[in-house]
This record gives sequence, structure tokens and C-alpha cells, in this order.
Amino acid sequence: MSIYRTINRISRAATSSYQRLYWSTPVQQSPHHYSRFRSPSEQVLGCRVISPWFSRSFRSGGPQPQYEEVDPFSLVADELSIVANRLRSMVVAEVPKLASAAEYFFKMGVEGKRLRPTVILLMATALNVQISKPASEGVVDIISTELRTRLQAIAEITEMIHVASLLHDDVLDDADTRRGIGSLNFVMGNKISVLAGDFLLSRACITLASLKNTEVVSLIATAVEHLVTGETMQMSSSADQRSSMDYYLQKTYYKTASLISNSCKSIALLTGQTAEVAMLAYEYGKNLGLAFQLIDDVLDFTGTSSSLGKGALSDIHHGIVTAPILYAMEEFPELRSVVDRGLDDPANVDLALEYLGKSHGIQRTRELAAKHASLASAAVDSFPENDDEDVQRSRRALIELTHRVINRTK
Repeated sequence: MSIYRTINRISRAATSSYQRLYWSTPVQQSPHHYSRFRSPSEQVLGCRVISPWFSRSFRSGGPQPQYEEVDPFSLVADELSIVANRLRSMVVAEVPKLASAAEYFFKMGVEGKRLRPTVILLMATALNVQISKPASEGVVDIISTELRTRLQAIAEITEMIHVASLLHDDVLDDADTRRGIGSLNFVMGNKISVLAGDFLLSRACITLASLKNTEVVSLIATAVEHLVTGETMQMSSSADQRSSMDYYLQKTYYKTASLISNSCKSIALLTGQTAEVAMLAYEYGKNLGLAFQLIDDVLDFTGTSSSLGKGALSDIHHGIVTAPILYAMEEFPELRSVVDRGLDDPANVDLALEYLGKSHGIQRTRELAAKHASLASAAVDSFPENDDEDVQRSRRALIELTHRVINRTK
């Protein structure tokens, strides 16, 4: 079976499931169609009008197989601690100020969600690479241990690149908070923040080179290129591009999903999987990343600064148009002229929020996130059959992550 036939099969299966759950009634029907999604608790910040959304997971459309409850983060907690400790040792620098800056978001308590390393470690086991266990009488399977260490290195590389991108983004956005504390640029200044990001990228490169796999090096280098491309697309878009959903999704893939998807594919390649399985791993990461960012864009409007760990309404105050506003534009074309006039004017921001509050932009963004989450789950379901208990548990954990991503509140 070709790679493309496999991906098409996933897409058809996931889309069919998604349509059964959500599109039994066309979206173009009366606004009363949305009443079944209404929640009294979700409200667009700055608006009096409550936006509808669905609170039930996309998997709730019928009887489900009964499995033991799996907590994805607990499943890899011990290994995450190993990765976290190794990361803290890797970001040590000769210059004390640089060392303090580089370790700023790797300190205990401010590591963040650690979603990316969790996904990567779960993917490694889901593809049948076990966490090293004593083979017999304390004799360790050396080959298995070495491979697992190489896969952990992908988790470390990915997290260092991710944090480096956050440091650089905060400088570009002039942010003052991140993960519930003062952003590094706010605490130590823009210059040291940029240098700390560069330092993390250099450490990631050293670790990446140690893997001695040119295909993996190419994948991760492409992800870094995409981070830069996506940020540039966001900074330099034209009026037409800012109003294009296709442009928004491409930018979102570059800024968020590319790193996760290429890291997942790297895991598959390092474990000797076929091109077909490597593409399935890539599809999981891509769709999980897109779903994650779509929900992030929703929470920017509906969350609070304390729950998000950063300022609410951050994107729109920086003139960044995201999916909820784009969907609102489809319902209210006059919103386009408001956005074109510029969101640096508080009056235009208030007007845009008013249009968003009476639109279905929030709910439609959640539905798009659910569709991508369903595609991610379908990719895992298409992995080669394997009856190993650890493999099965990790695959269920990867699917559980898709549900957590779309139902999260911070």
C-alpha cells in the first residue's frame, strides 16, 4: 500500500467519523442549530454575548471500547524526569548570565506543559521501542538502552528548539509574561533573551549532530526553518493574506505543527519503521499540533491571564488575525473592513470582539480543532497491529492526548 493511499484512507475514515458526529445538520442552517452546543460559561472577553461551543469530546458519538484510563503524562513521568534533568545539565554555560537565561524555562516548576517531549516518548513506545528493562539477572539490553537514549535525545532537541522559539517570540511580541512568570525579555532584557534562544539552538544542534542520521538532521532543520518562515509570514502579511484561512493554516503549521510532526517522523526513522509508518507518525504530530494551536487561538479570546500564564486577547491586540475572527468574517463581511483599518486602534479591537461575540467563530474553530484531533487519532489507529501491552497503552495515551488538547482550558 502506498503512503498516499494510506493517508487518504486515514482522512476518509476520520472525516466520515467527524461528519457523523458534527455535521448531521448543515452549518448553514438557522443559528438555532447551534443551541445544542451552548455553554453558560464560555464568553468572549470584552463582549456581552456568549459564544456557543461543544464541551463533549468528538469521540462521544456512540458506544466506545472500554479501556483502562490512561494518563499520558503519568505514563512517561519517570522518563520525563530523566529528560528534564538532562536538559538542565545541557543548558549550563560558562558565562553565568547566559546560563541563568538559558535555564530560565527549564527550572523546576516552570517547565510548562511538556507536551512535545511527552508526545515523542509516547510515540517511541507506540512504535514498539520499549523503555529499557533488565533482561535477566540485572543484565540490561544494551542495544535497547542505546536506542531509547537516542529517542530521548529527540525529545530534548525538540524542547530546546521550542523554548528557543518562545524566547525569540517574546522579544518580537514585547511580551511581559510567559508560563505565569515574567518573560525572560521582561526580566533580563531583549538582548540576553535573543542570545539565550540562540544558545539553546546551538545546544540542540550539537545533540542533533550526535545522532549521526542525516535524514533526521534534515527533518529537524526543516522544522527550525519553518519556525522562522511562520513568524515572518505573521509579521509581513498583506491585508488579503491576513483574511485568508488557507494562509492562516499554513502559517500555523509552520509555527506550531511542523516541529511536532517532524519530531514524530524522526522517531519513526530512528526506530527503522517503513516510510508508510513514518508518514503516519508525521500525520499524528501535524494534526495534533494544528488542533493545539486552534484551541490556543480560542483560549486567547475566552481564557484569563491567570489561566493562560500570559495576557489574554494577546493576539488581537498585536494585530494578529486568527481562526475565530476569520470565521466571524465569513458571517459578517463588514468585519473585514474593521480588521483592514488596523487593530492597533482599541476602538477597532472592541468592534471586532463585538462581531466575534455574535458570530459562531469560537464554536467553528473548536470544531475544526476536533476534526484535526480526529485525524491524529486515525493515524494512530492505522499503526501496524501490535498486541504488546505497553505499545497498546502508549497508543491509547496518544489518542487521549488528542482529547485533552481540544478540551483544555489553559
